[in-house]
Amino acid sequence: MRILLCNDDGIFAPGLRALLPELKKLGEVMVVAPATEQSAVGHSITLLTPLLVQDVYDEHNERIGWAVEGRPADCVKLAMTELLHEPPDLLVSGMNSGSNAGINVLYSGTVAAAIEGAFFDVPSIAVSLEYQRPMKLNYPLAASLARRVIEQIIMHRLEPGMLINVNIPSLDQGLPKGIRVVPHGTRRYEESYDRRKDPRGRTYFWITTKIECPPGSGEADVTALTERFITVTPLQFDLTSYRDMERMHDWQWDINAIRGEGLNAIKS
Repeated sequence: MRILLCNDDGIFAPGLRALLPELKKLGEVMVVAPATEQSAVGHSITLLTPLLVQDVYDEHNERIGWAVEGRPADCVKLAMTELLHEPPDLLVSGMNSGSNAGINVLYSGTVAAAIEGAFFDVPSIAVSLEYQRPMKLNYPLAASLARRVIEQIIMHRLEPGMLINVNIPSLDQGLPKGIRVVPHGTRRYEESYDRRKDPRGRTYFWITTKIECPPGSGEADVTALTERFITVTPLQFDLTSYRDMERMHDWQWDINAIRGEGLNAIKS
């Protein structure tokens, strides 16, 4: 099996470095990752500046892969179109430092790299490790757990472009209780900002987002993580609301009214 490994924390991030040897137990691994941290960049891509690419080696002078001066989605695009001789059988994005659960999947560069892989019809898995407070994370153990989850996923016949989001709960209280297949939560964050002044008297804001799953929110990834379960969530990038589309087909649309406004605008 040929595996493409990407992330959004950067090619030297401890999560990627821990996951790399675990994935090598499953097959050949090619790493194409951002040169610097790209957390919360979502699915942005680089348009106005060149994408610099260089080989990266570890402390033992062994090649890790390619570092790209760009976004996670850039890394996957370059890997698929320029850097790899043939498409991978699987893309893994991670292991992210911090969970990518709930509405956070929309902001996540980790998930965006997996989505980009799915664009290319490659089965793609995003992997993240939750942490609840500043502490030394057990990346080797989390990577081992992630690899075992990935093994169970690929035991089944994955459709081209299948997209899966995996979150490992915080390990500071011990091993996870189990694995749950759950939807991602859609609750909006309780967002707030700390208003401050810089030394020159200019106003600036520092986000102080509080992320908590509300009581009674039902079975979702954020809830399951709180209960210390590994979460597995199948995703899709088709954002069409088919329910609303069916309803909107019955709306009365008047093209003549639009044309009339357009003609008046031209005459004026």
